[in-house]
Amino acid sequence: MTLCLLIAASFTAPCAQEADRALDGFFRTYLDQYFQLRPLDATKLGDHRFDNQLDDVSRLAREGWTAHLRQTLGELPRRVDFAKLSRAGQIDFEIFQHELTKSIWQAENTRPFEEDPRVYNEYLSDSVFLLLAQSTLSKETNIANCLARMEQMPGVIAAAKENLKNPPRAILETAIRQNQGAIAFYERDLFELAGQTSQRDKLKASAQRVAAALKEYQKFLEQDLLPRANGEWRLGREKFYRKLELELDAGLTADQVLADAETEFVRVERDLYIVARQLWSRYYPEKALPPDDEGGRRLAVQQVLARVGQEHGEPQNLVQDVRTAVTQVKRFLAEHDLVRLPDPDHCQIIEMPEFQRGNSTAYMNAPPPLDAKASGYFAVSPPPKDWDDRRVKSYLEEYNRHMLHILTIHEAYPGHYVQLEYANRNPSLIRRVLSSGVYVEGWAVYTEQTMLDQGYGQGDLALRMTQLKFYLRAVANAMLDHKMHCTAMTDDEALKFLMERAFQSEGEARLKILRAKQSSVQLSTYFVGRNAMYRLHQQIQREMGGAFALGRYHEAVLDPGPVPVKYLPELVRERLLRPR
Repeated sequence: MTLCLLIAASFTAPCAQEADRALDGFFRTYLDQYFQLRPLDATKLGDHRFDNQLDDVSRLAREGWTAHLRQTLGELPRRVDFAKLSRAGQIDFEIFQHELTKSIWQAENTRPFEEDPRVYNEYLSDSVFLLLAQSTLSKETNIANCLARMEQMPGVIAAAKENLKNPPRAILETAIRQNQGAIAFYERDLFELAGQTSQRDKLKASAQRVAAALKEYQKFLEQDLLPRANGEWRLGREKFYRKLELELDAGLTADQVLADAETEFVRVERDLYIVARQLWSRYYPEKALPPDDEGGRRLAVQQVLARVGQEHGEPQNLVQDVRTAVTQVKRFLAEHDLVRLPDPDHCQIIEMPEFQRGNSTAYMNAPPPLDAKASGYFAVSPPPKDWDDRRVKSYLEEYNRHMLHILTIHEAYPGHYVQLEYANRNPSLIRRVLSSGVYVEGWAVYTEQTMLDQGYGQGDLALRMTQLKFYLRAVANAMLDHKMHCTAMTDDEALKFLMERAFQSEGEARLKILRAKQSSVQLSTYFVGRNAMYRLHQQIQREMGGAFALGRYHEAVLDPGPVPVKYLPELVRERLLRPR
């Protein structure tokens, strides 16, 4: 290095450090102000200073939220000199700036507090559940905060009645079911979580008041709001295209995502048939393989998947079956050095609370970034208690013993739980708090195939068939997301596509249609993220040749934190230049 460059570097490093500190300080100030306006978000992220408060969700207060976003976006370039930041700092600046832009657009172009009654359920149930299930504060402090929040719930209910005008029926029906679960939570589950406490009498009295208020709210939802719930759930082409670009932040348009998904769908269909043909004689030894044409190939896949689905457990054992799968997956990861697992392990496997059911079979709620010592939990949903035998059977066939392993890989090891634990170690507060959903979901889907490619399941073709079916679901999600919100696709057309082309059971397909109506763009994140992860793996393995080591590569992907995937190529390559 020349003397001139050395002198320049000696000045650049302190300048960058100062600029990076300015960005960090500005973000922390913003976050403090944001948490005062949004106490529940503070709790979700692990900041417990506001655990005794709930958000003011009135229209005037929500206008204040948007004003705060606009003010922050305007001040950011004045308070932080982008040119003086380190490269890592510039990425953080862009992530923060983009998040503000996206949040303002959403506030101006979507109306969840008027059209999605589910948002109120978070304040009426999650706000208390999270304190008891995840906070690391003392039990008595958490219960005191629960009591304080429970006293504020009549105000949330009043705001919901005032704000909700004409929600889409499909969304309201889910909110009604979730509110029924919330009532049961305050009548029973709350006390199991709280355990023995000196505040039990106060808790019981407050819970009775909340349960009574929720029952009155249930009447409002069913008798007042439901008859007039005729809102439009389709986002529409213009808004969908813009929202997708903002949410993905991947440099892709909606048209590109759809075209990529349609191409990938054909490839995965072909792979499914190849595996089905190999499995045919195992399940149908006396029956000829269907003809090798479009209809015959589809029939072969359907019939093999039907037999694979019969290999399932009992509904009462679902959570224990997942625990068994977790043990096997963790052992394989350690033995094959595919990624170093978090130590200590904070992940718990729990039965999904009733009030959170309705959209998914499982989810991972990792330790929050601002309270990294807290427990994470992998929540698994058994079939709802009010389902008849036919629906339960269909559910168990969909989530058979093979699918439980794929689900475990996706949600926990080495999927969401491991990734989010790595994220919580990242020194950048911006990256820990403003995580990219495309990165998060993309990593989880990427790990499904990678685990099997490296030998998990010892080449079991039924497991591979299940993984391909699960991945086909992610590809189909992107197509469904686009077509349901940008075209006039009907429920019947969507059902036919999911059942006949994506090989989903009727129950699973109907739930997916409901989820597509209740969200927009999120269903596209799985495919877009997985594609980015998979392509980067191929590129870097080609570049490194024999020096490529999968465990080291995976840790280089996890090391930068959950950044938008467009930054991954440079960040992963830079990390691989340093020791593991």
